[in-house]
Amino acid sequence: MSIFGSILSKIFPSANAATAPAAPAAPAPAGAPAAAAPPPAITVVDVEALLDGMPGASSLNWRTSIVDLMKLLGLDSSLDARKQLAAELSYGADTSDSAKMNIWLHRQVMTKLAANGGKVPAELRD
Repeated sequence: MSIFGSILSKIFPSANAATAPAAPAAPAPAGAPAAAAPPPAITVVDVEALLDGMPGASSLNWRTSIVDLMKLLGLDSSLDARKQLAAELSYGADTSDSAKMNIWLHRQVMTKLAANGGKVPAELRD
């Protein structure tokens, strides 16, 4: 799984359950019109509240630090892992400037969490 995929699965754990096949429904009686299944309801996740409620959140600066965000989620926050995340998210600048890359990564992750159904404060997004 990609690093960003791991982040998504930590924030949206029910997304994995939603993709699991449901129990087969009873077949419709012959001659009965087939009704289209309603699309699954999208549950909005309050990312800020979820992260604030995690153990260790009060001692980490996850709101501005990609390293602390990854630590809070129990993910590898090493420079190599962050460079891999940067490649996944199409970071175009020099990854040797880790401070600049880290700021960009944090903003991109928050923006992408919002794009995937997360409620993320505007000041944390691009």
